[in-house]
Amino acid sequence: MTILLLILISCSLVFYLACSWFTWRFFSASTQTTVDSTPPVAIIMSVCGLEPGAWENWSSFCQQDYPDYQILFGVTDPQDPAIALLEKLVTTYPDKVQVFPGLEPQGINYKDSNLNFLLQKTEQEVIIFADSDIRVSPDYISRVIAPLANQEVGMVTCAFVGYNPRSLGAALASFGRCFDFIPSLLIARFLDGGLKCAVGTTIATRKSALAKYGGLHLNRIGSDYNLGKRAAEAGYQVELSPYVLESDTGEEGIKDVYRRELRWARTIRFNRGPQYYTMAFCYGSVYCLPLLIVSGFSNWAIAVTLVTYLIRSFQAFVSITTIKTPRLLPWLWALPLRDLLSFLIWLIGCFGQEVYWRGRKLKIEGDGIVKELIIDN
Repeated sequence: MTILLLILISCSLVFYLACSWFTWRFFSASTQTTVDSTPPVAIIMSVCGLEPGAWENWSSFCQQDYPDYQILFGVTDPQDPAIALLEKLVTTYPDKVQVFPGLEPQGINYKDSNLNFLLQKTEQEVIIFADSDIRVSPDYISRVIAPLANQEVGMVTCAFVGYNPRSLGAALASFGRCFDFIPSLLIARFLDGGLKCAVGTTIATRKSALAKYGGLHLNRIGSDYNLGKRAAEAGYQVELSPYVLESDTGEEGIKDVYRRELRWARTIRFNRGPQYYTMAFCYGSVYCLPLLIVSGFSNWAIAVTLVTYLIRSFQAFVSITTIKTPRLLPWLWALPLRDLLSFLIWLIGCFGQEVYWRGRKLKIEGDGIVKELIIDN
């Protein structure tokens, strides 16, 4: 047992150092790019319920320093509380915004169903799929679509973090994105010889390229991940933008974080297959506790634990400084809790097929295909 724990911790230390290196290298080398031309752009967004800061989030899309763009919102439930606020948005920005409420689902994935409907309503060649819970800067469009000027680039995607968490749950969510998800994405990008997935918060593409790699799939979970995978398989470059979006998770609780990330974990498992289980080598800080117990709190085990936490903390600090999230610093005391939560989510994600998404219970089958289950009262 001691040898196994030492192997797991040693591999985790390599992982933490790799996270530090690839995060620093990517964001230090990145330069701000803007478009040389300004083609018409359509931003399309599926909305379900009112997210924290919804008005500020949506208004930020309407205040772009870009000459020709349109924003289309789609809502499934005709009684959705977001509709009233969206109608106010139309009144405030009548030349920019269109809202389509009460859309009939075309598949199990209501989000992609709405996006597919809106896609048919657009005439623009350049499309940006965006999540409804992010806030953007005025140069968002210019920065995101810039790589598409290269015809070999078929997709641009952006990561996201919560820059200013206001609760423990929100801080843990932001930790997961800033310290784990983004660095892991950069490592995968290196190992795969390029990015072979996408992040649903923002996906910029061209309509013609989207058609070549199969368009939107309406009965799949983790469709953003799969969309990037298909773009890469079709021979296109998938670019990760250095522009990290702001996702305001408000004051969400740990239970909310757990449910959402368990859905992500099982989605990754069904999309990545056996590679999912190699994540066992990423939780060195968690393995230190059983090592201490097994060794009887020996001096060498204490030393290993201190080194592990020092390197993990260094890696978190590198992420904070390079991604520019200084307001996470006061929450760093919760890093061990974040690591324990991540390990539990990964472990539980190794089993089972059921996930909860927007009040619906879904079962994942095959390569991320889903079917809806009835929630027992």
